[in-house]
Amino acid sequence: MTYTLAPNIELLFTEAGDYHERVRAASAAGFDAVEMWGPTGVDAPAAPKDIPALKAALEETGTVLTAQLSEPRTQFMIPPKDHSEFYRKLDEGVEIARQLGCPRIVVGSGTGFGGSKRQTQLDELVEIYRRAIAQIDGSGVTLVLEAVNVRVDHPGSLLDRTAESAYVARGVDSPFFGVLYDLYHSTVEGEDPAAELEAAGDLVKYVQVADAPGRGEPGSGDIDWPSALRTLRASGYEGPIGLEYYPTVESAASTAFIRGIAATA
Repeated sequence: MTYTLAPNIELLFTEAGDYHERVRAASAAGFDAVEMWGPTGVDAPAAPKDIPALKAALEETGTVLTAQLSEPRTQFMIPPKDHSEFYRKLDEGVEIARQLGCPRIVVGSGTGFGGSKRQTQLDELVEIYRRAIAQIDGSGVTLVLEAVNVRVDHPGSLLDRTAESAYVARGVDSPFFGVLYDLYHSTVEGEDPAAELEAAGDLVKYVQVADAPGRGEPGSGDIDWPSALRTLRASGYEGPIGLEYYPTVESAASTAFIRGIAATA
């Protein structure tokens, strides 16, 4: 089965204009899926989406929205640890996801707090997401937890290791909570993708890619992409792959290399 590739419409097909037009441009380029960041634009650099127009474009083209981001970006571990806005906006995000037919919402950890042990913070994150999953029970939406690199893009983030995302996911213990494995972030952190994917197992419920270094399109950096997708396939992952990169050439052209690799992976 060929992997479904989902261009990120924050970064790709921006030449087309507004978000709903980017969906149409992605569809015209041969994609049947896209992903995006937050729907309401409360976090920069995202901008608000015209949800009815976006829904119309998705339905008109038969395009699937594979993932959206949770809003707002919450600093869970920084005192006074008021998470009320996260839980309030979670309901709003789930409702938008259901309107758009989006099965996943990407969540994170926020910044780590130097005044508390790392393990304590990981266990707190388990409890936060247990509550979140209970709150959205019955929605059909899955939360996927992303570890991000601290070496280049997200200095200070609590979760920078795939294994720790897996630890939290095991603690939450729900079929509607899992790991987002981002090959770019994992590579920048010096992880061995084969080892990380094997250890995380069926907790991996979404995958995103970009090349490293540079976070450009696959083929622009040093990652061995045929090997990377073979490793992903060997891990048992069959879901969609989000193309979350900063293109160095025109959007459609930037996808040619990874589309060719994915077709034979």
